[in-house]
Amino acid sequence: MSIFTVLVSGFALQKLPLLQFDEGYTQLFGSGFVSNDIYLHGFFSSSIKLPSDYSAGVVIAFYLSNGDMYEKNHDEIDFEFLGNIRGKEWRIQTNIYGNGSTHLGREERCNLWFDPTEDFHQYSVLWSLSHIIFYVDNVPIREVKRTATMGGDFPAKPMSLYATIWDGSKWATNGGKYGVNYKYAPYVAHFTDLILHGCTVDPTEKFSSCDDGAAEDLRLASEITVSQRSKMESFRRKHMTYSYCYDHMRYKVVLPECLVDPAEAKRLRVYDPVTFGGIPHRHGKRRSRSRFAGSGSI
Repeated sequence: MSIFTVLVSGFALQKLPLLQFDEGYTQLFGSGFVSNDIYLHGFFSSSIKLPSDYSAGVVIAFYLSNGDMYEKNHDEIDFEFLGNIRGKEWRIQTNIYGNGSTHLGREERCNLWFDPTEDFHQYSVLWSLSHIIFYVDNVPIREVKRTATMGGDFPAKPMSLYATIWDGSKWATNGGKYGVNYKYAPYVAHFTDLILHGCTVDPTEKFSSCDDGAAEDLRLASEITVSQRSKMESFRRKHMTYSYCYDHMRYKVVLPECLVDPAEAKRLRVYDPVTFGGIPHRHGKRRSRSRFAGSGSI
């Protein structure tokens, strides 16, 4: 049976096999972990519970990257969780890079319809040859379609999956107005229900383990249903607070893949300008396989 059959046949995404930490991941030298294998396309997911109380400046990242292999032309698919001052909620930032296109950030930011510090919630990425879809609790919140005009800006090289927690004081909360206050440390993020379900790649030969049938199944899985699209549109109307497609301060000319919606543009104008930073790629030396509790702290 194809590794993506369960996605195509319409079963819940949670039905995919879960991994014990030591089966799929290695602890990083700093705060975080990385997948043991490298992947070219797949479905990647974890249930995450974020730190409570004062978390301004804290950034928790769950993302795919090949920055250690391609330092000058790396690819990336990001879920970033941005902390906040007491009484204000965490926000989610999603982003993609391809072929080192870090000068063209494609960030979107949104709020959530729940408190992510009270319980575990599932955050997932589906990455195929033609699509990238971000999910929260199996609700698609963002779809990125590969277009000819994007060229190499669409992630297309094998990547590892990372989870890290780090200090983003210079930009993460109100453009750097509020930084990390270590009086409230340690900041602990808990990860469980880990899913790595994709096409593994031999790191020396760069050959994918997926056959043509699996690749086709993944393509079909990336086609959002009418019901899913309705949920995604509802989420974006209610919770999206920023999209690069409407940021005329950064981009005098709208990036070619953007489909501009005048009503959406008007709604997003009420939000303050935002400041961005990047995920640090000095991951440090990978440790040998070891026990890890599934949480990270700074």
